[in-house]
Amino acid sequence: MDDTYRENILDHYRHPRNYGSIENPDIAQEEDNPLCGDRIQMNIRLNDGVVKEVRFKGEGCAISLASASILTEMIHGKSLEELKALGKDEILKALGITLSPTRLKCGLLSLKVFQAGAYDLEGWPGEEDEEEW
Repeated sequence: MDDTYRENILDHYRHPRNYGSIENPDIAQEEDNPLCGDRIQMNIRLNDGVVKEVRFKGEGCAISLASASILTEMIHGKSLEELKALGKDEILKALGITLSPTRLKCGLLSLKVFQAGAYDLEGWPGEEDEEEW
């Protein structure tokens, strides 16, 4: 694992960006990862289909919380239409590390929360690829 990415993950874990909640959000979603106990809640306020404000709260490992922090920075100011293309590859690239199948669910939990809230989707992003591991 590259030291730069390791430090970035630890920084987001120790000093999460956009941590907290929003009163009366347009989107409120919470999901968990039962394998390791991670839980992420995301609140989003929209303005004409654009993410005007985003906050998250959660408990879990450094990877799940850092991923949520990074994701909030990635989606802020973007339209839901633009964000439809956001997938696991972009999150994994932003994390900058290779994750085992078990840790992959930690790293993608925040994406699952966002997609479930914004698009009413079910399942884990990339879950269909698990059989290839």
